[in-house]
Amino acid sequence: MSDCLFCRIVSGAIPSKKIAEDDATFAFEDIAPRAPTHILIVPKQHVSTMADASDEALAGGLLLAAARIARDRGLESYRLVINNGEGAGQTVFHLHVHLMGGRSFSWPPG
Repeated sequence: MSDCLFCRIVSGAIPSKKIAEDDATFAFEDIAPRAPTHILIVPKQHVSTMADASDEALAGGLLLAAARIARDRGLESYRLVINNGEGAGQTVFHLHVHLMGGRSFSWPPG
């Protein structure tokens, strides 16, 4: 999608601090981090929300990529967040997983 911020990041049209990439996913630093480690993992294929995802391999690939990055970063404890829809706090409508670590988190989140 040409007007999608994350599609433009994946294509290289918008610069990012790339962390990892494979055939299906692209991971980069969040520009407004909420934790010492705050990485976004997105599918290269445009999918607007988790509710729109229909491919188990795509959804599972996002989670496995997050786990691999956390391992590579030495994070023993971390939080994964997927916001689905505006009411849940999703601001960019391209499915993405937030990988956050390096600090303690409370439950429930705010």
